[in-house]
Amino acid sequence: MTDLDPAPNPHATAEQVAAALKDTKLAQVLYHDWEAESYDDKWSISYDQRCIDYARGRFDAIAGDDANGELPYDRALELGCGTGFFLLNLIQAGVARRGSVTDLSPGMVKVATRNGLSLGLDVDGRVADAERIPYEDDTFDLVVGHAVLHHIPDVEKSLREVIRVLKPGGRLVFAGEPTTVGNAYARRLANLTFKATVAAMKVPGLQSWRRPQAELDENSRAAGLEWIVDLHTFDPADLERTARAAGAVEVRTVSEEFTAAMLGWPVRTFESTVPPGKLGWKWARFAFKGWTTLSWVDSHIWRRVVPKGWFYNVMITGVKPS
Repeated sequence: MTDLDPAPNPHATAEQVAAALKDTKLAQVLYHDWEAESYDDKWSISYDQRCIDYARGRFDAIAGDDANGELPYDRALELGCGTGFFLLNLIQAGVARRGSVTDLSPGMVKVATRNGLSLGLDVDGRVADAERIPYEDDTFDLVVGHAVLHHIPDVEKSLREVIRVLKPGGRLVFAGEPTTVGNAYARRLANLTFKATVAAMKVPGLQSWRRPQAELDENSRAAGLEWIVDLHTFDPADLERTARAAGAVEVRTVSEEFTAAMLGWPVRTFESTVPPGKLGWKWARFAFKGWTTLSWVDSHIWRRVVPKGWFYNVMITGVKPS
């Protein structure tokens, strides 16, 4: 972060939340500042081999055959970096030598740059609006993002900015974007899980599994913002058209997570309702093994018969014309 970047605000007041209902970008800042320090724990994000392999797997799934001859890219940018999960792990995986992380949330930029420094990586960070990327034309060899496009009000405008800051021949890779169909069933499963879990914890003998009410109230305010900051879902074909309209060529999409999402969303929702550390390593092993097994099934079996738009996540890549 630079000295000119605003300070994080990790605890939004009820008044600020109310104001955010009418201001999408304020909601983005408040929600992601709120989540920044606990985000890695919430989503089981790490910077070890497990997540290095996951990030590289996403990159290879959408761009591998076309991009392998370019590796490592010299300088990469992550748009909407969150805690730096995607770019930091891609650098560790040998996809890029150095990078810049940007996010509208000061809290996320703070955590992402801290994570990069702790890993000994050549990374800098800036608070930035994805629709006005604060870098010169033709700066980066690679621009990446994970679960960011659906937060941006004007996706085409943002992708035009991505094309602007890419060098000629540079590549964009965005992963983890919700499809319209996938988001519908994932949200419904998460909502049902939350209601069932909260109801079950009222049963005598199970109260110790319930988070303190003050924490649940704060989580509810954060959840209210989450519904606001998730602006879009995507049909893969429509996302391809948007990228082409922004100026990208060699555009294509790949989708993933079908049955894996049907397990993953209830699991993550359940984990968010119980006190940290309550579930233990056996639960963590079950959740991870279950997700990886179903991801394999999705990739090797369901992908052959299920329409691309029915999977939960869609990834997209494209190139700036030379």
